Amino acid sequence: MKKTISMALLGTALLCTASFAQNFPTRTISMIVPYAPGGSSDGLARIIGQAMSKDLGQQIIVENVSGGGGTIGTQRVLKSNPDGYTISFGNMGSMAIAAPLYPNIKFDPVKDFAPIGVVADVPMVISVSKKSGIKTLGELMTRLKKDGDGVNFGTAGPGSTGHIAAAMFLYVTQTNATLVNYRGAGPAIADLIAGTVDAVIDQTVTMIPIHKGNRVTALAVTGKQRVAQIPDVPTFAEAGVPAFDLSVWNAIAAPAGTPLAVVERLALALSNALKDPEVVDRFEKMAAVIPPLAEQGPKPFAALIAKDVPRFTTLIRAAKISAGD
Repeated sequence: MKKTISMALLGTALLCTASFAQNFPTRTISMIVPYAPGGSSDGLARIIGQAMSKDLGQQIIVENVSGGGGTIGTQRVLKSNPDGYTISFGNMGSMAIAAPLYPNIKFDPVKDFAPIGVVADVPMVISVSKKSGIKTLGELMTRLKKDGDGVNFGTAGPGSTGHIAAAMFLYVTQTNATLVNYRGAGPAIADLIAGTVDAVIDQTVTMIPIHKGNRVTALAVTGKQRVAQIPDVPTFAEAGVPAFDLSVWNAIAAPAGTPLAVVERLALALSNALKDPEVVDRFEKMAAVIPPLAEQGPKPFAALIAKDVPRFTTLIRAAKISAGD
C-alpha cells in the first residue's frame, strides 16, 4: 500500500513539473548580472534580455549584484529556487575563473549550473588614459619596465576577466604594475577616462565607444585580426606582444535542478534572440561575436565550462594570481 501511495505521489509530482514547464514563463524573470552597471556583461545582458523577453512573452529584468569577482551575484542565483525565474548572465570570470581563484568558493561551476547557452565571444582591448600621455603598447611597456608599480591598472575586481587579463598581461611580459580593483568594469572605466588609473584591459563592448569618442587611447586588441570597428588599433601580436591573447565568452545559466523543459525553453528564446536582426546589428557594432549554431545551447556551454575551469586553474597557478592581486 505504501509503495502504491508513493508511486502515485511521484506521478502527481511529475505531472505538476511537466505542467509547470509547459506553461513557463508566466511571470517576470530576473537576470542577475554579477557586476556593476556600465560594464560589458551588463550591456550585453540588457540587449539579449530585451530580445528574449519578446520571444518568451514575459519581461526579463536585469539586476546588478556586484562584488567578490562576480561570486556574490552568482551565489544569489545558485541559491534561488531552480524554476527558471532567476538566471545568471555572467562570463568566464564568474562562471569559470572564480572557482579556482577563491579557495573558499561555495559553488562548483561544473555541477551547480544548469547551462543555457553562450551569448557572445568578445575580444579584449588594452586602453590607457589620455592623461598618461602613452600612445602605443611599446610606450606602455617602456613605462612598465621603468616605473613598475607606479603604473595603475584598473580592473573590474578580483576574479573578473579584466583582473585576470591584466595579471596575465603582466605575467607574459614579465612586468609589474599596481592593480586597482573596482566593483565592476563601469567604475574602472570611469576612472580610466578621468585619468585616475593609467590603463584598463576590458572587452570591446565598453572599449570601442570610448576609443571612438577620443576619451581614451586603445593600444591593442586580442585576436588574430584587427577589429573592423576600430581598424586603427593593432593586435597584440602586431604591437609586439604575441604571447597575450584572451577573449571573453559571455553566457546565461540557471541553478542546477532547473527542469529540463524550462532550460530548453530559455535556450530556445536565447537562440531566437541571437537571430534577431537588431541584436545582430548591435553586437556587430561592439565586435561581440555570436557563436555558430553548433556552439549554441546547453550542451556546448556545459562542455566549455568543463574545459575552462581546469584551463584557468593552470593559468592562475602558473602566474601566481590571487584574489588579492
